[in-house]
Amino acid sequence: MIDQEKYIIALRKKLESYSPISQESWMLLESILRFQTLERNEFLVRNGDYSKSLHFVCEGALRAYFTDSTGNVYTKNLFLENDLAGSVVSSILERPSEFTLEALEYTVLISFNYKKFRQLANQCMDIKDFYIAYLEKNWVIEKEPIEVSLVIENATERYLKLRLAHPNIDKRISQQHIASHLGITPTQLSRIRKSLKDNT
Repeated sequence: MIDQEKYIIALRKKLESYSPISQESWMLLESILRFQTLERNEFLVRNGDYSKSLHFVCEGALRAYFTDSTGNVYTKNLFLENDLAGSVVSSILERPSEFTLEALEYTVLISFNYKKFRQLANQCMDIKDFYIAYLEKNWVIEKEPIEVSLVIENATERYLKLRLAHPNIDKRISQQHIASHLGITPTQLSRIRKSLKDNT
């Protein structure tokens, strides 16, 4: 049984970490929310699908990945509890998603239709303020350091940052997916882990 009330509270806390939302606006927003569950290895969005919703991860884990023309798979992002996930570009531009979202564990999501959300943002100034703050933080403020990190920081530093953000990630996500997310091979990740263990 899903503890919906607990997860609704967690979602509101997440959204209000960007900007306050009034009770009246929150009730309107809550009216478009729906719960969704995925089994391990089930797809939320496939490459080429039109992504119509955005998602809040209540529990579980997702990976966003794409495959190049030669069949190599790259993990673009990992989403765990309290993360907002989705193919945002697909939702905004109404075009097919360029990556796939797959559940790595049993996952509980709160989903909301993007078009309905935008209608509420046009109607409620505080929801619009949240949306602007969310886009600024996730697409500008946080994205730039990530891009810089890929160039300046070595794989060990990137791995330590990931582990700091998600302390139990090694127990939950396969070495292959973590390595792909870091832009290294599983063998390189194994060496990094061994080196860190030897130095503790």
